[in-house]
Amino acid sequence: MDMKGSVFIVTGGASGLGEATVRMLVQYGALVVIVDQNELRGRAVQEDIGARTSFEKADITSEYQMRNAIDRGLDRFGDIHGVINTAGICHIENLCKEKGVHSLDVFNEIIQVNLAGSFNVARLAAETMRNNTVNDDGERGVIIQTSAAAAYDGMIGEAAYSAAMGGVASMTLPLARELGAYGIRTVTVAPGAFYTPMYENLPQAVQEKIEADMIFPCRIGSPDEYALLVKSIISNPMINGETIRLDGGKK
Repeated sequence: MDMKGSVFIVTGGASGLGEATVRMLVQYGALVVIVDQNELRGRAVQEDIGARTSFEKADITSEYQMRNAIDRGLDRFGDIHGVINTAGICHIENLCKEKGVHSLDVFNEIIQVNLAGSFNVARLAAETMRNNTVNDDGERGVIIQTSAAAAYDGMIGEAAYSAAMGGVASMTLPLARELGAYGIRTVTVAPGAFYTPMYENLPQAVQEKIEADMIFPCRIGSPDEYALLVKSIISNPMINGETIRLDGGKK
């Protein structure tokens, strides 16, 4: 898929991995609908980048809000060729604590946002993209989800987060198999630790443990490196039905 002139929706696009992806897409000539719940930050990113973007405030778990964001993107730019879903939340909490146990409400919230929200974004994007005109490769669109290395190597306290991210990774292949009939690819990226607001909110001890487990490079990832992988996925039609770890390796 040629990014120049193509239209993408980026959820969580007001910061972190999403913002870096928005900036990369615009750099290569794409038009981008920034979707985020942080309206102040989202509009600031839009104003900074310029007219090739639009901002829509939406919750990825809401069918109404996501449909509205997609529809407004269609009204503004005419088509939707891809969606990159980076919206999500993280929470560290032990199952058995000094007093009490892991909150079931928090577990359900993590599943709702990270897993059900990812599914909601994928299904609504696919509904729109399946009507696109095919390109020279017979492709109509691409869906890129964001899981996490925790789907495979969850730490103590990440039971809820790992369960949700494991679900995102697990639905990648079934969606790719189904949507391939429409010329829509489905790919998931599973990042390790990246400098994002989510990472900065982790306890210091957790950050130190993550950094100590890096193989190479022995540092936390940059959101620009996530965006670089997104660029490769969009550009290479043979990348499909796969979850790609992006974590520098783990000891």
